Amino acid sequence: MKQSPRILSLAFVGAVSALMSGCGPDAAPVDTSPVGSATQELACSTRITYGDRWIRPSGHPAQYDVAADLVTWDGTCVNEGTNSYAVLSNGWKPYFTGNNACVLALDTDCAGAAACATRVSYGAAWLAPANHPARYDDVGGRVYWDRACTNASPNSYTVLSNGWAPYFSGSNACGMSFRYTGCGGLYQNPVVPVDCADPGVIHDGTRYVAACTSGGAASAFPLRTSTDLVTWTGAGSIFPSGTRPSWATGDFWAPEIHKVGTRFIAYYTARHSSGRLSIGAATSASALGPFTDLGRPLVYDANMGMIDATFFKDTAGTPFLVWKADGNAVGQPTPIYGQQLSADGLALVGTRRTLMTNNLSWEGGVVEAPWVVARGGYYYLFYSGNAYYNSTYAVGVARATSPLGPYTKLGAPILTTGGGWVGPGHNSVVTGPRGESFMVYHAWNSAHTARVMLVDAITWPNGWPAVPEGPSVGSRPVP
Repeated sequence: MKQSPRILSLAFVGAVSALMSGCGPDAAPVDTSPVGSATQELACSTRITYGDRWIRPSGHPAQYDVAADLVTWDGTCVNEGTNSYAVLSNGWKPYFTGNNACVLALDTDCAGAAACATRVSYGAAWLAPANHPARYDDVGGRVYWDRACTNASPNSYTVLSNGWAPYFSGSNACGMSFRYTGCGGLYQNPVVPVDCADPGVIHDGTRYVAACTSGGAASAFPLRTSTDLVTWTGAGSIFPSGTRPSWATGDFWAPEIHKVGTRFIAYYTARHSSGRLSIGAATSASALGPFTDLGRPLVYDANMGMIDATFFKDTAGTPFLVWKADGNAVGQPTPIYGQQLSADGLALVGTRRTLMTNNLSWEGGVVEAPWVVARGGYYYLFYSGNAYYNSTYAVGVARATSPLGPYTKLGAPILTTGGGWVGPGHNSVVTGPRGESFMVYHAWNSAHTARVMLVDAITWPNGWPAVPEGPSVGSRPVP
């Protein structure tokens, strides 16, 4: 990946000077290029991003270093006691906690920079296939692993994100290191570490925009923007304090902003003055507002709460609204409905259809939070099931050849509690900066005090989506 030339900063110069005493885990990188002033523009440079197990030198707040010239690494990870280290081409020697724990991303603007690729280097216990002399494999794109290992006596194996299943001699013997070149660096979940439940995320043509549930806060639905799905910046609210719609009394949930025609519409849930949860709509020329509310609910039922609206267009460009009946609140089933919208996105037309109900055991009493994607001749309906407040919450998927179904469920959920993340769900599906599919969703943090925002890649094996190694814990290549 091409980047602009880097600047050698005073902080980096200080780190260089500190290194001269050694190359242990507290050592900083070596850079032997001349430094004639406080800052020096480099002819070309390499950004080295370290995985989450990197043993950070004291006084080094960043998770990366920028070095002059081209820096490479052959992918070899050397075990030393309980830790491991890599030796880079310029002599840098970063250490990592654990054996076979080296994970590095190298991104350069030097001549000959390659497209994104992964080198998977196998530990000493790897059972190499016949006629495979190298201790590594190279593959285009991003491959990752969250360090799970399955015993299959007397050996063990694991499955990587691309379906590879390397075997190792002995129990719990899986060991691999990863080198990413030209992939743009690394990130680690959560990407929003504060409460950001029910994230509705789109790309507005310029940047990604996320809106989150706000409950009873004076400003409804905080907004954030990002160019990479990883670094998010606050951008106001859909309804700043004092501008919440007059028909709604509270419970501002599950916002999504979608482009409809030449403008943007925020679809959201709020409690009507009658006490019923209802679906509202507000319009704006920009995804960041200001938004003008419709002045009344778009979807209202005096006998049943209606929540979790999402918008999509079929392949012919016809707009549809999909939402959930809040039956679980009154001990009833929870159908997910779909209905055509008017061209302006502000009125329902045609006939409402039931797209699914909660009829699988893992869904418990709830299916909710729909999101629909058209791909390869199918409409994929992502949804969440079971109890949002505990580890039973998960993401499932169904598909159909027509926008209003009938939809056939995959069966088992594609994203469940794991890796310390509890109750992953209420997702959006977006196309990443490099054209790949990503799921943006919430999960409870370890303290169970907030539903934070996570991002993980979606793959499409055998005509169905999957979220391999998700919810992710360790470092991964950026979207």
